[in-house]
Amino acid sequence: MECIFPVSRHWSLATFAAAALVAACAQMPPEKQDELAKAEPTAAPTHALREHPPVPPAENPAQTPPPAPAVAAPPPPPNIWDRIRAGYRLPNLDGVLVERQEQWYSSNPDYVARMVERSSLFLYFVVEEVERRRMPTEIALLPMIESAYNPQAYSRSHASGMWQFIPSTGKIYGLRQNYWYDGRRDVLAATSAALDYLEKLHNQFGDWTLALAAYNWGEGAVSRAVARNQARGLPTDYESLAMPLETRNYVPKLQAVKNIVANPGRFGITLADVPNQPYFATVTARRHIDVQLAASLAEMSLEDFRFLNPAHNKPVIKTDGSETIVLPIEKVAVFQNNLETHSRPLVSWQAYTMKRSDQPEKIASTHGMTLVQLKEANGIPVNKKIVAGQTLLVPLRDNADPHLPDLPAPMLAASRAKPKRAKCYQVSNSGAKKQVACATAPTKKKSVAAATPPARQGPGGSSGVSVRALTGG
Repeated sequence: MECIFPVSRHWSLATFAAAALVAACAQMPPEKQDELAKAEPTAAPTHALREHPPVPPAENPAQTPPPAPAVAAPPPPPNIWDRIRAGYRLPNLDGVLVERQEQWYSSNPDYVARMVERSSLFLYFVVEEVERRRMPTEIALLPMIESAYNPQAYSRSHASGMWQFIPSTGKIYGLRQNYWYDGRRDVLAATSAALDYLEKLHNQFGDWTLALAAYNWGEGAVSRAVARNQARGLPTDYESLAMPLETRNYVPKLQAVKNIVANPGRFGITLADVPNQPYFATVTARRHIDVQLAASLAEMSLEDFRFLNPAHNKPVIKTDGSETIVLPIEKVAVFQNNLETHSRPLVSWQAYTMKRSDQPEKIASTHGMTLVQLKEANGIPVNKKIVAGQTLLVPLRDNADPHLPDLPAPMLAASRAKPKRAKCYQVSNSGAKKQVACATAPTKKKSVAAATPPARQGPGGSSGVSVRALTGG
């Protein structure tokens, strides 16, 4: 039976090519192998490959130095924290702002413990990706600042996931978002997108602290702050720029976490050991499957399964044959074995679009549910109404083929509150702050050319404020 959820092995191309060559030779008839052997060129004599005559051996063999003994590579550190500490490369900050953040974390050890527990599932993967790109390993600690390493985190600014992308920025960096799936909450996809963005910012500013400020505040805002200081003959480093307090505290907060990881005992904190080895693996879903059933086949609680797979935000994992499911490594074989022996349908839900004449209570009753159960299954708050045109998931009846159409992501409710105008501050290392005017985008005179619609801007476009800056960190 063909496996519909193959395990991702991440083989190298060289390994795959070698395996293919061996397999091809194994299937070749003996007589073809003989012909191939005869056709192969014989090795050229050694002297034919030399452009110069060989150097005569030394007259005194005793003077020839013995070959250097092979040096064995040091074993990898058993703990991920040691690996992270070894890769620190960001310049250190000090001062009152860092001390305040250190004090907060040391005063909230329970918070730190929960954050470390969540991060233990993903740290190895993130560190691998960071090191592969030759980035400072402090970047692997950034989700502690953004979301406390919670892939299910969601902010009032509609920022979502471990790296806190808002919808528009997620789309710019390739994170799919539709009715069934939100790539901002996909740990693998969002990590790749976040590192792409950070690399872009570092290339733009040539400085990691400014890149981190831009990740929080927006590349346009940081560019204007730098230009303003340049025009006044002032330094343009991170600590010299006027910026909102949240951004001014962003790098000090990362520095505080970095210091705690470097020496937790100094702050009265005990970091739980995190093995320097992968926690999870991925399997590819070739067919649609219920989230509850997938968790059951993996012999996991629904809560634990959803925490590893928060991108699949509906009761059904809808797939085009390439969606991935994240499982603890020890659960992969369990999942595959249980799937092979599962003889019942994989899906028990289908989509239903509400009509004007439909009554939510009646629709729920028709499908053997209460209205509360119907809302819960669709992630609708109890106090929110179900309206015409809204798509709901309802139980599938009579083992029919499920109706699971491609649907866009739900529209976000517009905020009624007016956005507050940013306040910028000049903050010294002693903690003293002075409110100053924020650097603003230069105004342009109206012209005939202004009637032409401008090209769509990506992060840091002419608007001067990256959509990433609206996440609120």
